[in-house]
Amino acid sequence: MNTTAAPAPAEPIFPAMNNPEVLERESTVARLFSLHYTSMLRLAVLLGADDPEKVVAEAYYQIYRKWRRLRDAKAAEAYLRSTVCNLTRMRIRYLQVVRKHAENPPSETVASAESTALLHDDQRVLIDALQRLPTRQREALVLRHWLGLEESEMAAAMEISCGSVKTHMSRGLAALTHAMEARR
Repeated sequence: MNTTAAPAPAEPIFPAMNNPEVLERESTVARLFSLHYTSMLRLAVLLGADDPEKVVAEAYYQIYRKWRRLRDAKAAEAYLRSTVCNLTRMRIRYLQVVRKHAENPPSETVASAESTALLHDDQRVLIDALQRLPTRQREALVLRHWLGLEESEMAAAMEISCGSVKTHMSRGLAALTHAMEARR
């Protein structure tokens, strides 16, 4: 007589995959990726990210990780845009500190193939002038003129007041106009 008990049913390898909430998050983030990856990549390039692909990948990771805290799935694009701005800003600050403390001067940065493909040659002069602007001025101009955001949306993405947005826009446009006129 065999006294061994029957084996217990096997548990699923990925139990969370049966959860409707997880499945919804997976599909929504995948949809966001397919709809907005290119525009987020362009945003990171225009804001001056040295590795825009990494910045955008991190932004998607952040939105995936914090999905439960997102108030509204419709706000996901705005959250993604804000995250790309913040990550780019943090990366630029980090690189400034590294370069400041580096023993050797930094070598010329080479844009990635994706970055180069996204920008046309006739835009190069404008992009170079834009890259020389202070970070906040560049962010304000890109968010307004590239993405067409309203002041309140820009303020939310940049995490500053509407008055500060106006100041950065004004100063950025003045500096950009001066740079472009000096080139003529």
